[in-house]
Amino acid sequence: MKIITGGARSDLPFSPGIVVGDVLHISGQASVDREDGHIITGTFEEEMRRSIENLRAILEAAGLSLDHVFSVRCYLADPADGAEHNRIYPEYFSKPYPVRSTTISMAGSRLKYELDALANIRTTRQEAERV
Repeated sequence: MKIITGGARSDLPFSPGIVVGDVLHISGQASVDREDGHIITGTFEEEMRRSIENLRAILEAAGLSLDHVFSVRCYLADPADGAEHNRIYPEYFSKPYPVRSTTISMAGSRLKYELDALANIRTTRQEAERV
């Protein structure tokens, strides 16, 4: 097991990422400042982009990229943001896309968006065998 401490940090009691076997488990990332973890509010798009950039920072701290991500769980506070979520998402995750679950009305009132992810440390989605 390996603890990833770089990338985006929080003062809350969780690790940014933990590698177990060939999988990096990345904690929920939201629109927070990477240095001190305070919430940065904005539009849905601003919060989504900041959340994904925080995810990317943790991946990079582990020597990985968004292409290593094979599973993403997304949490949207407002169902009305679903179309915008689907518009922005492919700017960060290319084909073949990771598997994804999206939960609506679960992010609470302080955040418009949050996501967590799993990444394979050995291969990217583009290198994966197709069956």
